[in-house]
Amino acid sequence: MTESSDSVPCVGGLAYDADGRILLVRRRNDPGRGLWSVPGGRVEAGESDAEALVREMHEETGLTVRPGELVGRVQRGPFTIADYRCTVTGGELRAGDDALDARWCDAADLAALPLVDLLVETLAEWGALPDRIRPGERDGRAARRRARHRRTSSGS
Repeated sequence: MTESSDSVPCVGGLAYDADGRILLVRRRNDPGRGLWSVPGGRVEAGESDAEALVREMHEETGLTVRPGELVGRVQRGPFTIADYRCTVTGGELRAGDDALDARWCDAADLAALPLVDLLVETLAEWGALPDRIRPGERDGRAARRRARHRRTSSGS
């Protein structure tokens, strides 16, 4: 992709928990102040995308991540955003310096929260939406109980 000299390089992190929920932050600053988005930000001079992703994810969420594959790129105004899949390797989830809030979100949350423009459409295009979770299973316990029950009943 050819980027203009006015383009601002940015990264975003697509992180998921064990229940398939995606990590989102509520933005403290513009663009998108007050709206929910994937965590990320500008790539500083001299930084690789991976270095910027690790830094931004920690600053915004308190989590340490290991960057993975590039999922896709978007252009939002002057910002060219490269979104990478990433794996959480440590830390404690909290809203950091550029975030008002941070949380794991399922498909129902995405439908209810005020999101930045085109987030759901872009994630859908990339096959990166959170797994669907049945009502009452937000924490995944009911699904794990059903799986245990299936294992024990099929062996009888």
